[in-house]
Amino acid sequence: MQGTANEAAVLRVHSARAALLALAVLFALIAPGKARAEFTVCNQTLDVVNLAVAQEVDRAFQTDGWWTIGANQCVNVIRDELANRYIYVYATDVFGNAILSGSTDMCVERRRFTIRGIGDCWQRGHIAASFYEVDTLAQARWTFFLTGRSP
Repeated sequence: MQGTANEAAVLRVHSARAALLALAVLFALIAPGKARAEFTVCNQTLDVVNLAVAQEVDRAFQTDGWWTIGANQCVNVIRDELANRYIYVYATDVFGNAILSGSTDMCVERRRFTIRGIGDCWQRGHIAASFYEVDTLAQARWTFFLTGRSP
């Protein structure tokens, strides 16, 4: 009889712990969290797109790449608070052909990269690319839609 009472007590303790854990998980899911500012790019084309972004960081332009975005998919490319009104994007198809008409020359690489500065791309061993300027209107969050033709 003693063994059965101990087993029942252990079962009650485990059940209580499981209930508390479930409650904690539920609270974490429904509790209001800190709003995240971000720059999201949605690919509304029928093709896979490779994307690079640029923004001013510590008083110098910085380009970052690459994100691969499938057809009808969205990707958060800047997860930090947007500190700049203007974000620059460069997008190519799978063959490396630009799909946006940009007018701001900055640097990219063939593989994943982070490059500080936008001048003298070729002299520094980078590739020059014309980025498209996106005016976020100084909003905290912005979504840019790639539609297959220059906006």
